[in-house]
Amino acid sequence: MSKITGGITAVLLLAFIAMFSALTFFKPKQFFSDKENRELSNFPELSVQDLNDGSYSDKLGAYVTDHFAGRTRWISFKSKAESQLTESLVNGIYVDSAMLLDTEKISGSSLPEYANAVNRYASSYDGTIYITVVPTSSGVYSDVLPLYLQNEPENQKINAFYDMLDPDIRRIDAYNILKMMKDNYIYYRNDTKWTSYGAYCVYRTVIQKLGFIPTTYDKYTIEHVTDSFLGNLYSRTLYTRAKPDIVDIYEYPDGADVISCTAYDNDGNPAEISLYDRERLSSGYMYDMYLGSTVPVVKIETSVNNERKLLVVKDSFADCFVPFLIQHYSSITILSPQDMNGDISDHVNVSDYEQTLFLFGIDSIASESFAENICERKN
Repeated sequence: MSKITGGITAVLLLAFIAMFSALTFFKPKQFFSDKENRELSNFPELSVQDLNDGSYSDKLGAYVTDHFAGRTRWISFKSKAESQLTESLVNGIYVDSAMLLDTEKISGSSLPEYANAVNRYASSYDGTIYITVVPTSSGVYSDVLPLYLQNEPENQKINAFYDMLDPDIRRIDAYNILKMMKDNYIYYRNDTKWTSYGAYCVYRTVIQKLGFIPTTYDKYTIEHVTDSFLGNLYSRTLYTRAKPDIVDIYEYPDGADVISCTAYDNDGNPAEISLYDRERLSSGYMYDMYLGSTVPVVKIETSVNNERKLLVVKDSFADCFVPFLIQHYSSITILSPQDMNGDISDHVNVSDYEQTLFLFGIDSIASESFAENICERKN
C-alpha cells in the first residue's frame, strides 16, 4: 500500500511541476510590473559567451523568477509570512497595519559634496537662496520602529548639513514642523513621500520666509483623485495589510491660474504639459500625477501680476509642493538635477531669478553623485 501511495504522490508532484512550468513559460507575458513599478526580465538570447561564463543561467533564472505563475501572490504571501517571523521586517521595510517604514540607513558621506555644490552656486548668484531639506517618513516616525532598527536621527543629519552651508544661505526647518504634525496624514502609508497636506504644512513656513502671506487652508477645495495609491514601499514588499493611500489635488478657485506649463528636455525641446497629469493615476506610480514625467526643466507662467520669478531646484518631494507656489509668483522654473545633462547654468540664466529655493529629501542629498549637476565645479 505504501508503494502505491508513494507512486501516486510522485505522479501528482511531477504533474504539478509540469503544469506549473507550462504555465510559467507559455502564459501571456507582461514585461512591466505595475505593482512593483519596474521592468521585468526578457527571455535571454542564447550566446556562446553567456554559456561559457555562466551568465546565461543567471539571466534565465531572473526571467523565471520574474514570470513564474502566480508570482505576485507568492510574494505577497511571503511578505506576510516574513512579517510574522522577523518582527515585521520585509526586505528592509518595517511593516505593520498602519504604515510601511524604510529602515535603510541614510549615509551622511555625501552631504559635504552637496553642501559644497550649493555653496558654489551661491558664490556666483546675486539673488537670495533658501533651502529646505525634508525628512523621510522613517525620520518623522522613528519612534514607531524597534530600538534596534532606529538609525541616527535625521534631524541631526539635516542640522549637520545646514551647518556646512554659507551663512547667507537661508535654511528653513521642515523636520520640526512635520514632527509636530505627525498625528495627521502628512506621509503616505505605502510610500516614502509626504502627502499634499504634509507639503502644505511646510509651505506655510517656506512662503513666509520667501516674503509672502500663505494661502489659508480654508481657501482650497480638495479633490481626492484616488484612494488606491500603492507606492514605492509597497512595490518593494507587496505587503497588503497597510491601507492604500489617498492622493489629493488642492485647488484655489478664487486664486491665480496657470497660464502655461512647459516641459523641456535636455536638448531644449518644449512640450506643453499639465500641472496634474491625471493619466498617471492609471500607471504603476500614481505620485507621478504631480508634474507628470520627470524632465530636466519645467517652466510655469501664472496669472499673478507681480513680475516675481522663482527658481526651484528639487527632487520628487517638491512635485506636490510646487502647486502651492502658484499663488505667489508670475513665473516659476523648476529644475531636476537628477534628470539634467550638464549643470544649472546650461539650462537657465540664474540671474533672471531673484530667489532660488532648493527643496530636497534628506535621502536624495545623502546619495552619491546627486550634487553633480547643481553647479559647475571650480578647479
